[in-house]
Amino acid sequence: MTHTAIPKVSFGTTPVTRVGLGGEGVLRTQGRDEDARAVIAEAVAQGIGYYDSARVYMDSEVYYGQYWQANPGERGRVFHTSKSAERTREGALTDLDQTLDRLGTNYLDLWQIHDVRDDRDLDQISARGGALEAFLEARDKGRVKHIGVTGHHDPEILARAVEMWPVDSVLMPVNPVEEILGGFLTRTLEAAQRKGIAVIAMKILGGSHYIARDLGITPELLIRFALSYDITTAIVGCKTPEEVRTLANCGKIKAALTKPERREIMKPFVPMAKKLAFYRGSVFNRP
Repeated sequence: MTHTAIPKVSFGTTPVTRVGLGGEGVLRTQGRDEDARAVIAEAVAQGIGYYDSARVYMDSEVYYGQYWQANPGERGRVFHTSKSAERTREGALTDLDQTLDRLGTNYLDLWQIHDVRDDRDLDQISARGGALEAFLEARDKGRVKHIGVTGHHDPEILARAVEMWPVDSVLMPVNPVEEILGGFLTRTLEAAQRKGIAVIAMKILGGSHYIARDLGITPELLIRFALSYDITTAIVGCKTPEEVRTLANCGKIKAALTKPERREIMKPFVPMAKKLAFYRGSVFNRP
């Protein structure tokens, strides 16, 4: 069966699809090989070209590796990513070795400094012997084509990471709650745009907590909400092949939501916006 192609945008000099398969959903599990294989296979069949993972996402990398090994022609056609949450050079390089082994590949298209939360993270990663050294070394040696940074706790910290480090991308939350609160969609996004790096959207469905079909807030609407911003690609973790098809179909819709349409979607989230930004953790508890 043929499918309408998902439009592609530029990630540096590399084209990537506007939507990508997140590394969570069924992939952030253990012992669900068949279910994970079905989700990855559907993503490939739908023409999704961006694949997200992380060393700490349970068997996510293993599932991918099993699929690429069984379908060796597919790996070279996709943009594959992973992440390391290690803060030292040695720890990050160990993660990279394990990631490549689990994925059954000798390179990553994007390797990301994972979950940067506070000043301590910035200092540890930037210090002599810190993880940034590993990321730069891996890019210089061609083990990874691009490096990036991810975060969902503090938009100011993530913006500073973007400004300080020679990264090619940033992975950050994009959803109605973030437009209400500001920070990621103002400070961080603006820092990325000034630097001219790729922006990958996550937390689009708020771990499915933002879906409210009785209010008309569907997964499709939330994905289109994210794609209405000036971002490179939007990733969503999927539990079933049906969810993958929904993601792919949203990626094919060219018309962006207007600002008035986005404001209507935001209305139900306004009264509890801070609480709904659960992934920001202790940021809201600061004195």
